[in-house]
Amino acid sequence: MRPRGRPRRFDPDQAVETAQQLFHAKGYDAVSVSDLTEAFGIKPPSFYAAFGSKAKLYERVLERFTRTEAIPMPDLLRQDRPVAEGLKAVIEDAAHRFAADPDASGCMVLEGIRCIDSEARSAARSYHANSDDMLYRFIAERHPDQARHLADYMSTTLAGLSSMARNGQSLDRLLASARLAGLAIEQELSG
Repeated sequence: MRPRGRPRRFDPDQAVETAQQLFHAKGYDAVSVSDLTEAFGIKPPSFYAAFGSKAKLYERVLERFTRTEAIPMPDLLRQDRPVAEGLKAVIEDAAHRFAADPDASGCMVLEGIRCIDSEARSAARSYHANSDDMLYRFIAERHPDQARHLADYMSTTLAGLSSMARNGQSLDRLLASARLAGLAIEQELSG
């Protein structure tokens, strides 16, 4: 017997938020369309009408993630702060964010660059490339000769912190690694 009244309205923005939680907690590949439709309270035809595909939904999730929960690089990489200070702030902020939710640890973008689905992987790689470019440009303005290898070091450090957070490493241990990386950056820029 169906409940009386109008059916509950589907809210695509709420669905994107729900999908973000699922993708972040389980990883893109482990979340099925069936998981998503069940979480949204809709049928597959409504899912495809609203989002087109799982990969297209993931692109919307990545866009939302970068607006709401990703490392706020523009705020941390300000031109009024020394380069080493800005880079250290990014790494320490990452450690805090990556460990904030034990059910959804690590960075969703960094974890997404390993998706099996090529369309989803490409979307995650695009967001990662934008972050890498932002780091590179911040460093290059004052240290052009060191920009590429320092941006690569930052990317590698962030990926390592994300991976270790996914493996359950505590915030204290992530911060210890972040601070050690910060010392290496200071040393590199002072030489």
